[in-house]
Amino acid sequence: MHEIEPFYNWRHLYTAEEDPLSPFYGRTYSEFEFSHTVYNYYIHPQWDEFGSRTLYLKILYADYELHFVIIELIGEWNDAIENDIMTLKRDVVDKLFSEGITKFILIAENVLNFHNGDKDYYQEWFEEVTDEEGWIVALNMPEGTQYDFRRKKAKLLY
Repeated sequence: MHEIEPFYNWRHLYTAEEDPLSPFYGRTYSEFEFSHTVYNYYIHPQWDEFGSRTLYLKILYADYELHFVIIELIGEWNDAIENDIMTLKRDVVDKLFSEGITKFILIAENVLNFHNGDKDYYQEWFEEVTDEEGWIVALNMPEGTQYDFRRKKAKLLY
């Protein structure tokens, strides 16, 4: 896992650590010191810690004029024990939302396991982006955990 880096081909366009509106503004990274782990496995130091013990992320791109952000995830998304969705919402999404971001693209190809709650568990996060101007897309999530939030109530898609 320590060799899996966040997608870096966007770095010439955007870096979250240099964006004063980003929750990760001012962070510095080491290419040599591996300090974050998912269970007993070290992950690449370019991933950002946001309060979860098992899930890390990288904001790949944010556009405040078009109101969207692309976030890549790595680790285990565990809402059954860790409450990762609310940690992600309060520590990252709420800050982006306050800056006008209403469209979220979550890349989850490096999410190893997804332990979800029932569909109502996610309602608080998605209530803020259910108007015609907001949406959330989660790419490469395991089948059975894909949600449609175009309406006020979350609808589970199987």
